[in-house]
Amino acid sequence: MNRSIEIRTGDIFFKPKSIDINAGETIRFVLKNEGSLLHEFNLGMAATHAAHQKEMAAMFQNGTLSATGAKDMSNMDHAMSGMKMAGMQHDDPNSVLLEPGATEELVWTFTKAKGLEFACNIPGHYQSGMVGKVNVR
Repeated sequence: MNRSIEIRTGDIFFKPKSIDINAGETIRFVLKNEGSLLHEFNLGMAATHAAHQKEMAAMFQNGTLSATGAKDMSNMDHAMSGMKMAGMQHDDPNSVLLEPGATEELVWTFTKAKGLEFACNIPGHYQSGMVGKVNVR
């Protein structure tokens, strides 16, 4: 790991709004939610965020997520065990959910990719400005 970067989230912001990374660098993100709502830290391209926003909206619609947190889906009715539970988990390696007051970590190694963003894809948050730029040098 090369270094740590602290990113604070709140209702509705990221601080800082952009970060500078060297290609090949491994970063430990220390993520702190200072707000009263559930937020997400997700690394990706704008198109990836757009697709993920649809998944997040489905998780809110089916009750997997609420404005303040995630529900434990591990003890669902046994009759559901044979069904594929698409959209029921939030476990992508490039993404962390942050409940109000929580501190989480995400470790990521950056390539030479251009156009990366960090964003909150909770419905409406990205559109309200919860997006930041990753400058890979």
